[in-house]
Amino acid sequence: MKKQMALVLTGLMAAGMTMTAFAASGDEEFTIALCAKTEGIAWFDDMRVGVDEFNADHDDCYAYEINPEGSDAAKQNAMLEDLISQGVDAICCVPVDAQAVAATLQKARDQGIVVVTHEASDILDSVDYDMEAFDNDYFGTLYGQYLAEAMGGEGQWFGAVGGLGMTTHMQWFNSCVKYLEENYPDMELVNPDGIPGEEDNNEQTAYDLALQAIAAYPDLKGLLDTAASSNGMALALEENGRTDIKLVGLATPSQGGAYIEDGTQYVGLCWRPADAGYTTVEIAYKILKGEEITSDTTFTKPGYEKVTVEGNLVTGNAPLVFTAENIADYNGTF
Repeated sequence: MKKQMALVLTGLMAAGMTMTAFAASGDEEFTIALCAKTEGIAWFDDMRVGVDEFNADHDDCYAYEINPEGSDAAKQNAMLEDLISQGVDAICCVPVDAQAVAATLQKARDQGIVVVTHEASDILDSVDYDMEAFDNDYFGTLYGQYLAEAMGGEGQWFGAVGGLGMTTHMQWFNSCVKYLEENYPDMELVNPDGIPGEEDNNEQTAYDLALQAIAAYPDLKGLLDTAASSNGMALALEENGRTDIKLVGLATPSQGGAYIEDGTQYVGLCWRPADAGYTTVEIAYKILKGEEITSDTTFTKPGYEKVTVEGNLVTGNAPLVFTAENIADYNGTF
């Protein structure tokens, strides 16, 4: 690593957690902090790989990632407030709940801090740019297409999201529901009032939701989970021998690969978290360097070499679909 990092304990925050801040070596022109949804899961561990890679690639920039414990919006807000107090040059954020952090991110901008979000296209008025890995409505229809394929176009299904305040998760879920209603009238969403279950990006919660759905709906044929902890649902199916229930969910090779390979999970949808982290920080860096972000702007990582920029929404083309046939090609990558 070309830069030496010192870990500094800043003490207990009002939200009730400890928080770490990182001191750069003193030679960098810019400091960029990325605060994502939660600490300690494979998805955001991999995102940190991308942020650290960007840091290593740029001598004039110090970039790092910090995350709250437990996918907690209040803790994330406290971390963002601390970054504002530190006077970082840019804040990148993958919100636990976009609406819950919008005012804090606007406060950062009001103090001259560049703000770039990922998975937060509903708070564009509060940020400089939001970066999406792809068109989220399209990604939502992919969930529907694969779920319909797996279920033979008919039967009951249950859906879950990481959290009801997670912008992209809800957009995917709603687009999936709309696609299935328009194209597969014999598929029935069993969630009460059509509201998805919340699994909090937690494997145990996803596991519990799957068991509850199996018990509540004896004729269940499908499960959908828009969080990468969908492997919790896969484990529930495996332990109960429910090969008749088809699972489609967000997945990384490290978490869900084995279940996809053996057919317990029909497909896993994804994008590379490391590349998204790298690109989100890269947008902030370009702004700090005085560059204009347009549809002619090129970025480093695959799927982001050509982007679409509409207002302050940057959209790449980086979806991944893991199947039993191709998952081995990704094993060991993230």
